[in-house]
Amino acid sequence: MARRKGYPSDLTDQQWELVEPLLPAVNTGGRPEKHPRRAIVDAIFYVVRTGCSWRQLPSDFPPRQTVYRYFTGWENAKVTEKILAAVRTQLRVQEGRHPEPSAGLVDSQTVKAADTVGAESRGYDAGKKINGRKRCIVTDTLGLLITVVVCAASRHDRDGAKPVLLQAYLATPVRFVFADAAFAGRLLDWATSVLRTTIHIVRKPAGQRGFAVIPRRWAVERTLGWLTAHRRLARDYERDPAISEAMIRWAAIG
Repeated sequence: MARRKGYPSDLTDQQWELVEPLLPAVNTGGRPEKHPRRAIVDAIFYVVRTGCSWRQLPSDFPPRQTVYRYFTGWENAKVTEKILAAVRTQLRVQEGRHPEPSAGLVDSQTVKAADTVGAESRGYDAGKKINGRKRCIVTDTLGLLITVVVCAASRHDRDGAKPVLLQAYLATPVRFVFADAAFAGRLLDWATSVLRTTIHIVRKPAGQRGFAVIPRRWAVERTLGWLTAHRRLARDYERDPAISEAMIRWAAIG
């Protein structure tokens, strides 16, 4: 089948060679799939990058019902987690690092929630004065995403950090994590006793005024900035927080 005209969000041939083997085996009873998988993946990246709704997918992509069915099916099979780990490993090796990280960074980001987000999974962040959701992420020291958890914005950073740090503990050898002052307090004792992980609080220099790059923290803050450059992530549109997490992983893969 001839490929359609490309979009800037499409995978290159080299990127597709990395992604294709990580997708689940074809299960169509011996019949060929009706739509190329590469077109499905490109459609997902298009939604994440442009911020359009599934209904507004251009007509030269496979039908939006088909794309969304693959999107949810692959998420149930943890495909984004597998691809993310493979991409992270490859990039770390290219940078001369060990394939698996031993140290990480944790941070959070509060974003407004669209009217499609139900009251049961949203909240008000009094510090940021935003009604929406909070994204807690752990990255390696290069800023490459390891894990993400989406919760109501009203949840304190220390509470939101527990599940994302637990996921990072189970997925990687990370046992030392840099964080800002919002994560100080009881979380440090919890991480030490439960996860055998040390959280090191990196504080701003005394007397600092205005913006300044903070050593050891800038990489994760840069990652949060990269994520919101994807229009689908400029605010939270997803009814289910798990779908929000999937969108973030697709953006990080891209």
